[in-house]
Amino acid sequence: MDMGFAGRRALITGASQGIGEGLARSFASEGCDLSLVARSAEKLEALAGELRSAHGVKVDVLSLDMTKAGAIGDIIAFAGHADILVNNAGAIPTGTLWEVDEDAWRSGWELKVFGYINLTRAMYAEMKARGRGVILNNIGNGAQNFDFNYIAGTTGNAALMAFTCALGGRSLEDGIRVVGVNPGPVATERIARVLKGHAVRLLGDEARSGELLARYPLGRAATAAEIADLFVYLASSRSNYTTGTIITVDGGITSKRSVA
Repeated sequence: MDMGFAGRRALITGASQGIGEGLARSFASEGCDLSLVARSAEKLEALAGELRSAHGVKVDVLSLDMTKAGAIGDIIAFAGHADILVNNAGAIPTGTLWEVDEDAWRSGWELKVFGYINLTRAMYAEMKARGRGVILNNIGNGAQNFDFNYIAGTTGNAALMAFTCALGGRSLEDGIRVVGVNPGPVATERIARVLKGHAVRLLGDEARSGELLARYPLGRAATAAEIADLFVYLASSRSNYTTGTIITVDGGITSKRSVA
C-alpha cells in the first residue's frame, strides 16, 4: 500500500529511543524524510546514519532539551517546514499524590504536556500558512484508565486528550489534521522499569516483574513497530478524514473493564 510519503517530511520529538525510535524507523521505511529531535546527539546521529543507509531518505537531527528557554523557536527554525509533527518527547513520573512532589510533577508536565502544547501552537501556525499538515500526539492509555499510582501521568494524559480533540475538532478548516494515539504498555526500557517498580510494590520483588508482564494481552507488551505503524497510517493520505479523535491501541486493556 502506497502511503504517499514521497517528498514529505516528519518532525519527531523524543526520537532517539523507545517509541520515538520506532516512529523514525516506520516513517523512513515508507520513504518519508525525517527531522529528529532528542537530547542525545550520539543516539540521534547513529539512528540517522542507519536510516539514510537503509532507506535512502533525508534525515536531519537536532539535539536539545525541549524544556529550555527558546527550544521551541530552535525546533521551528530547524524543521518548521515539516509536513507532519509527531509529539512524542517526555515521560511523566509514576507515583501517588504524595510520592510525586510539586517539582517532579511540574518537570514531567513541562516536557510532555506543555512541550506538546507549545510545539503544536508553533507548528500549527506554520502549517496553517501552507494550508496543510498533520499533528499526531503520542499520549498513552493512562488517560483513560485513571491510576492512583500514576496520578501525575494519568492527569496529564487526560489533559492532552482534551487538547487534541478540542484542536482537531476545527483544524480541518485550516487544512490540518490533529489526532491522538493512546498506546498501552510498549516493550521499551521504560516499561521494564515501571514493571519492576510495580513488582516491588505488589509482589515484594522486582525480579517477579515477568509475572506482571504475563498478565498483558497475548502475554506481552506491544512492540514499538506495532504502535509506530499506526502513526504512519494516520499521517498518510489514506487517513485524510481522521481528526479530532483519539485511537487507543492497548490489546483491549481499556475495554476490558467489567462489573462482574
